[in-house]
Amino acid sequence: MAHFDIGAIVRDLHDARQQWRQAHRPAGEVRGIEFPSRDALAEIVAQLKGVLFPMRLGPPGLRRESEDIHVAHALDSALHALLRQVQIELHYSAALQQRTDSDTASRALEITQAFGAALPEVRMQVDSDVLAAYQGDPAARSVDEVLLCYPGVLAMIHYRLAHRLYELGLPLLARIISELAHAATGIDIHPGAKIGTGFFIDHGTGVVIGETAVIGQRVRLYQAVTLGAKRFPTNADGSLQKGLPRHPILEDDVVIYAGATVLGRITIGKGAVIGGNVWLTHDVPPGARVAQAASREEVFESFGSSDAPS
Repeated sequence: MAHFDIGAIVRDLHDARQQWRQAHRPAGEVRGIEFPSRDALAEIVAQLKGVLFPMRLGPPGLRRESEDIHVAHALDSALHALLRQVQIELHYSAALQQRTDSDTASRALEITQAFGAALPEVRMQVDSDVLAAYQGDPAARSVDEVLLCYPGVLAMIHYRLAHRLYELGLPLLARIISELAHAATGIDIHPGAKIGTGFFIDHGTGVVIGETAVIGQRVRLYQAVTLGAKRFPTNADGSLQKGLPRHPILEDDVVIYAGATVLGRITIGKGAVIGGNVWLTHDVPPGARVAQAASREEVFESFGSSDAPS
């Protein structure tokens, strides 16, 4: 029978944990504090998808006449489970800030109630995203196909839920929910980004949308588009400054094609079209068309012509 030196490994892991805690947190700062659970949040989001779209993302075999009964049961279960995760994050935040929070239970309940009350609006926002995907993709045969199959729509359901939690002061829960979609789709949307209705990500793999990005209505992105930061200002001690607006603003009806990189707090005007593989760090006026340099195309053409230099 194989033998493993379990005792030595356990001791070394203990030492590694202690080194991390001593280096990154004051002694005892978060001792005994529970952390939010990715598994619990994955189950909560699965239930909420069935609440938002019971006949498509709910349990198999659900009948229309039982729809409201299922929604009521699943919603009650999901909100009670979410309440526990909200309490955990509030306790965790208080410990990190070394403060006593005696009102956690009532605050957690208020936050969870506000989140639940926002779900009808979330449903309408996702409806607009689904419709934008259906109308914007000639390969889409139905809105049901879009809802069930498109990674961009899955990412947006997670984003719409996560953004509500982010606005309610729960950045850790929000980030976990966004990262669950990131892992499943390759689409990385920070829950702090502000995204208008009718948003469509076609194909989606490799899309990155930063925390302070602001996106208007009816915007369309293709795969591998980055809405990122151009630079990261630092404090006097060399640490990164947090929360500064550093990502692009996209006004209504903007289209950005595959592989484009848009960096910094710049504004892409209403109706502008950004071509594939463009690297963009300056404002673009409304209605403009930005593509790769024409001179590069001319060089390629000249190499193939009969009078090209040898």
